[in-house]
Amino acid sequence: MTLIQWFIFFLIIQAVHFLGTWRLYERAGRKRWEAAIPIYNAIVLMKIIDRPTWWTVLLFVPVVNLIMFPVIWVETLRAFGKKSEMDTTLGIVTLGFYIYYINYTQEVTYIPNKNEVKTENTVSALLFALVVATLVHTYFIQPFTIPSSSLEKSLLIGDFLFVSKFHYGARTPMTTVAAPMVHDSIPLVKSKSYSNFPQLPSFRFPGIQKIKRNDIVVFNWPMDTVYQFFDRSGRRAEKPIDKKSNYVKRCVGIPGDSLSIKDGIIYINDKESILPERAKPQFMHIAYAKKGVNMELVKNTGSTEFSRKYIVKPTSQDQLTAIQPYVTDYTQNKDNSLTVITSAEGLSQNLTSSIGLYAQELYDAKADVNLTLKGAEELRNSKAFDSIVRVILPKDATNTSCFPHSKDWSIDNYGPIYIPEAGKTVELNKETLPFYKYLITEYEHNDVKVNGDEIRINGEIAKSYTFKQDYYWMMGDNRHRSEDSRYWGFVPADHIVGKPVFIWMSLDQNIPWSKAIDKIRWERLFTTVGGDGEPVSYFKYFLIALLGYFGYNFYRKRKAKNA
Repeated sequence: MTLIQWFIFFLIIQAVHFLGTWRLYERAGRKRWEAAIPIYNAIVLMKIIDRPTWWTVLLFVPVVNLIMFPVIWVETLRAFGKKSEMDTTLGIVTLGFYIYYINYTQEVTYIPNKNEVKTENTVSALLFALVVATLVHTYFIQPFTIPSSSLEKSLLIGDFLFVSKFHYGARTPMTTVAAPMVHDSIPLVKSKSYSNFPQLPSFRFPGIQKIKRNDIVVFNWPMDTVYQFFDRSGRRAEKPIDKKSNYVKRCVGIPGDSLSIKDGIIYINDKESILPERAKPQFMHIAYAKKGVNMELVKNTGSTEFSRKYIVKPTSQDQLTAIQPYVTDYTQNKDNSLTVITSAEGLSQNLTSSIGLYAQELYDAKADVNLTLKGAEELRNSKAFDSIVRVILPKDATNTSCFPHSKDWSIDNYGPIYIPEAGKTVELNKETLPFYKYLITEYEHNDVKVNGDEIRINGEIAKSYTFKQDYYWMMGDNRHRSEDSRYWGFVPADHIVGKPVFIWMSLDQNIPWSKAIDKIRWERLFTTVGGDGEPVSYFKYFLIALLGYFGYNFYRKRKAKNA
């Protein structure tokens, strides 16, 4: 919507409010015209319903105001004696137009100082609680779940995070009509949670820090939404920026950097990028062993991304049911045994013994395993392996899957590429345009047309371009299992969501809920995402503090009772 359209829409809302409430304003001892003055009428209404003046601000906060309107409708009805559950229901389901009925047909009496009346309305209280939660979710802290293994070892699938909005500065929502506390779809029903119309211009509040190299960052995926990871079909779903799919990656390049990757190692401005201690990048390796690759030894390095193969001879359906949560695939053999494939967790001796199942692990002479460089070195030093070879993808002129899809680059040998910075100018020609055309058109909203060697931006011949905002380069630590900037390019500054700061829960996806105690990764509970050294769980300190709080409260109440 344009500013003029927004202004007209705002005036219509004011007219609707005036026509439905002017008599109620008079019954509350106010003047009729006070219901017609924009913003001032809201301040007066807060006085009428005995609510703080600052509530007026909430009426102009996108998404939050959608919840505030029902709160105000209910509170207005209660201020004039309409306190029944039927009145509350009618006020909400008629979108406030029940107040019109009260305004024109009912001889109601204004009840001043409503806050002194010791009655509560459950719906109103719940709605305002939702307002507070939405404010926190939008501007301060947002929960986030790790959906993929792209940051494996630093962040694991099943980690539940708190993402800070204020570190990099919270954005105001541009989507004005949306369900609160959810992202682009409503849980369970999986239907769209927002309306594309109307949209507001968005701005970012000042943050307490800037994004630094190697920060882990949550952002809106620039290429819109995920139909399927590694989807090359070009399918898109047009979404507002704040409703694009959330990703989390490590920011390895900041505005103004020149980035290149040589044999899987990142270089920034021709210097090797030194990752923080907690970052443990992984690379695909091929393990060779004449006697078979012992997957338990691979698992002992901390690797979790490989499969295991077993021959099992079940004698009952109960045995099959018991191992089903661990099995990813299977084949039936001629002797009625099964060859089953499991994740890295495998079929433990405790499990098979407890159900009386014969299970023998099969070791192939060659296996693909995902390892950190330290883990690979540990296996090389083991006599159980003949060799451990790191997979390094060379440049390939026949493969243009990597951004900008016009080079022979691979995910292990990439660049150099310049990361745009706001206010900086780049030369535009047929060689450089593939790097920046999408930015200029999609993110900076210009019209670009190319005719031979001639480039026109908004109808004018252009031989250079000055960027309006900063851009970032995001990559996963799991180098061969991460769809990141190497595939789809730069992340604009207006797509930045926040900084992950805290892991409050972590669930191992390879362990079934029947073993709930083992499923929880206790060592990851209440750990910080950033910082130096190995992560430390503060969960036990939280429990001690919680017990201390309840103990103190019990002691205080008992002492008061005795007194």
